[in-house]
Amino acid sequence: MVKIGVLVSGGGTNLQKLIDAQQAGDIKNGEIRVVIASRADAYALERAKKAGIEAIALCRRDYPDVDTYSQALIDALNERGVELVVLAGFLTITGENFVQAFPNRIMNVHPALLPAFGGKGYYGLHVHEAVLARGVKLTGATVHFANEVCDGGPIILQKAVEVKEGDTPEVLQRRVMEEAEWVLLPKAVSLFCEGRLAVEDGIVRIKE
Repeated sequence: MVKIGVLVSGGGTNLQKLIDAQQAGDIKNGEIRVVIASRADAYALERAKKAGIEAIALCRRDYPDVDTYSQALIDALNERGVELVVLAGFLTITGENFVQAFPNRIMNVHPALLPAFGGKGYYGLHVHEAVLARGVKLTGATVHFANEVCDGGPIILQKAVEVKEGDTPEVLQRRVMEEAEWVLLPKAVSLFCEGRLAVEDGIVRIKE
């Protein structure tokens, strides 16, 4: 059974979909062992507690720099034997030491079709505002492995979502979550836990 650690910063809607998938038996050979929030008031912690999952807050402001904070995250995850780290709306910057501690074992969901609308500054509503400002007709979500490049790691799964006339950033954000993020993330996590993902030359291969 692959031990999963989920990192969050806010309400935890993606976390809830992972919890729901786990309870439904849709995450095969995996189990969420701990949820770590970068803010003590993150509602995601309540979601974890309701599901009987250990929930802890490691606040960035309690640490002098990024690397020290990242090491605290590494220590907390290693102490619990975590093998897969899932960034589910985790908005705090981590250092290269964090990525290096879990090579091809940190999964992130991004609310656009990478490499479009990715990188520094593209998070949350900012992504959807940029999509609408550019006038693209299709957006979507991407689940990828995190590496040293912001939103630049190997792509695992993607799903397209239609941009509709009259969309606001908030309406588009909701559609992308419902039609793509909430579908892709549990699926990608299960694929990892089943041992069906392999990274070759920066490309993710999904084994049958």
